[in-house]
This record gives sequence, C-alpha cells and structure tokens, in this order.
Amino acid sequence: MSHSFDYDLFVIGAGSGGVRAARLTAMGGKKVAVAEEYRVGGTCVIRGCVPKKFMVMASEFTHQLEVAEGFGWTVGDASFDWTRFRNAKETEIARLSGLYNANLSKAGVEIINGRAVLKDKHTVEIVGTGKTVTAERILIAVGGRPFVPDFPGSEHTITSEEAFLLPELPKRIVVVGGGYIAVEFAGIFAGLGVETTLVYRGAGILRGFDEDVSAHLSREIERHGIKVVLSAEHTAIEKTETGLMNRLSNGMDIETDAVMFATGRKPYVKGLGLETAGVELTDGGAIKVDAYSQTNVDNIWAVGDVTDRVNLTPVAIREAVAFHETVFKNNPQTVDHADIATAVFSQPPVGTVGLTEAEARKKCPAEVDIYMTTFRSMKYAFYGAEHRMLMKLVVDAQSQKVVGVHIVGPDAPEMIQLAGIAVKAGLTKQQWDDTCAVHPTAAEELVLMKEKRPNGAC
Repeated sequence: MSHSFDYDLFVIGAGSGGVRAARLTAMGGKKVAVAEEYRVGGTCVIRGCVPKKFMVMASEFTHQLEVAEGFGWTVGDASFDWTRFRNAKETEIARLSGLYNANLSKAGVEIINGRAVLKDKHTVEIVGTGKTVTAERILIAVGGRPFVPDFPGSEHTITSEEAFLLPELPKRIVVVGGGYIAVEFAGIFAGLGVETTLVYRGAGILRGFDEDVSAHLSREIERHGIKVVLSAEHTAIEKTETGLMNRLSNGMDIETDAVMFATGRKPYVKGLGLETAGVELTDGGAIKVDAYSQTNVDNIWAVGDVTDRVNLTPVAIREAVAFHETVFKNNPQTVDHADIATAVFSQPPVGTVGLTEAEARKKCPAEVDIYMTTFRSMKYAFYGAEHRMLMKLVVDAQSQKVVGVHIVGPDAPEMIQLAGIAVKAGLTKQQWDDTCAVHPTAAEELVLMKEKRPNGAC
C-alpha cells in the first residue's frame, strides 16, 4: 500500500457482498475498513430473505393445521401471537448480525458505524462525524431500497422494511405488486390470518417467470384465500375513520387497515457522492460496471444489488469473491450470471432455473420440446384437497439439453437447487430419464415425464 492512503480497501455497505469482500481482503493481509449506516448483515439478514423466511415459516402453520385435520388430527384452539413471534425473530436477527460483526473483526476488518459518502475517487467522509479517510481502492456494496410511486395518499403505505416490524398485525391488508416480494408477503399475511388482497397492474403475477408458472401460482394462491386483482393500480389512498380506502384504476374501492407496496427496488445511490467521484450510472440508476465489477473509475468497484445485474444474495457473494480474486490475487474472475436457480417463497413456493418457454422459443434455432405435468400430491389427494403441483421441463429439441426447469409446489426451492446442477451441467433429457425415480416423492415426476406437449416449433 502506498503510505498516502489510510486503507488498501474501503467498503461501503456491510451486506452479504460487502462483508465477504472485506473479510477475504483483510484475511489476505490488507488494511480494510467497512462502513455501514444501519446494521451489519445488510438487506438479506436484517430486512430481507432471512426474516422473510421466518415469517413464511410462521404463516405456513395455518395450512399445516388444515392438513393435520385431513389426516385425522383434532386441532384445538390455535392462535398466533404476533408480538411473541416478532420479538423472537428480532432476537435471532440480532444474533446473526452479531456473527457478521464478529467474523469481520476476527478477520481484522475495521467496522465504521456511519454513512459513508464519496468526496473524490480516493476519499470518503463519514457523515456527521467530520471524519474523512482515504483508500487506494473502494468497493460500493450498498444494495437497494424499496420503491413506492408518488400518488395521492402514498404516505399511508408501508414497504417490506416496515412489514417486518409492525407493532401489530392488521385485520385487512392490500399488497401491491406482482413480483416475488409481493407474492411472498401476500402469502405471509394470509397465512397469519389477515384478510389479504393482492393488487397488480399487470395481466399476470410474476412477470418474467414462465407463463405456466405465473398462471398456476395465481390459481393456487387464490385457493389459499388471497384475493387477486389484476390490471389495476392505485389512483389514491384515503384515510377514513375505519381504515384506509384504496381507490383503484378499475373503479374498485377496497377498505383495509394497511397497504404494503412491493413495486420494485431501486439501487440505493442517492447522496452517495457518485457524481463527485465521477462514477457513471446506467439508465436505470444502477452503478455501471464491467464484467469484473469495475466502474468507469479505475479504483472503484461495485457488487450486488446496487449494480442491478442479478439481485440475489448468493450472486452478490460470488461477485465479491470474484472482485477479491481479480483485484487482490491477480486472478481475473467474472461471475456467470446464466442459469442461476432461484426460489420464490410464495405459498405454494416456486423453484426455477434456466430459460422460460418464451425465452427458449426466442433463442432456439429449431424447436423446443416442452414436458409438463400438474398433479395432486399424495398428501392432498389423501383427504380430497384441490392443491396441485406443477412441473415443467424446457428442452432444446436439437441438442436435447434441458435448458429450463420450473416447479410450483411444496419443497420446490429444495428441488430446484439440485435441478440447477443438472441444467448448469448441460444434461440431456435422456440423462434425466436415465435417472431412477425416488418413490414415493413428488420430485420423481421430474424424471418420469415422457409425454411431449404438441406444437414444439419455434
């Protein structure tokens, strides 16, 4: 390190990506600091996937109680204590944040509690302290924040960030949006006994997912008691004596006690000093980076959601590792953003990897073979419930490689992790078929689908 700098690396943001890059670099003997304005752990640990998964788990019990009755159990008076759950969840989140803190310290990273703002390409100010520091290299890993459009009454809304810490559960809620956060929270609230309406301006939920997945999930969440209103958006929210009146563009008026907007997230770049340091943004407002996560400024890099590439925790971590290898170990590495398996913890959940049918048809030079099945699993067939599972394989007809796998139903996220290996490895449909089924499971259907859907041509 040149003695003119305080640090070899200064990381802004202590989320999954920032923490990994800081730790690896410090463990390699470099002088590293990380600044975090809120709590170490970032979106995923503090106000994202981890607390959300706990909420999904808590909300699934209502459904499990119904299933139990179908299997001969008599369920007594069951009730849910939101405050007890919320406090237990916060205790666990604090424990996890503490682990991140401890691991950073153990690696020799200096943790700075405060908001860092760029003053120039090598200088960072910690807001409110009057302290400025310099660094040879800077990594920006500040993530994203929920976005709420501006309309009359929008000040009455909450986002996922407030949903984790509600003082009490509302009796009625409107969840706005059609993406995975909206669908997941609709399931959470409905499962916790809240009268839930999902409002989305599009024609179908989960835009960008396979169309069969979107249509199937829409039907299934309605079976779970969620009212789905499509092709409508808010014109206003008015506070009344008894709640909040949601005025929608399709003429519907819905009164609820809370309105949660999950209409997308935006890179958290406001007031970061990017223009002062000369860092360029994309048209969408994300930090513009190359394949090695480097910005247009030679000593500044960015990873994770702030770059708006693939906004998933494991991707941010991989980008952080690749950054460290490239910059500090002279081993240039990029992250392959193709065929990343992902899960939606809706109820029922979704697991998906690779191409949707529409994407495959756009790409394919010749034909696409589609194998799809929907069925009632043993558990639901046993007591006559109508819940159905969907499985779909998208196959390139020429190479016979399975290029997309889409599952909706119990344990879909667990299955897709393993299916992801097969898709990433480029295995053929024949190799899937050659794999012996595990019986009786729902997953066995993935290797038993033999009937091609007609009309395979591009």
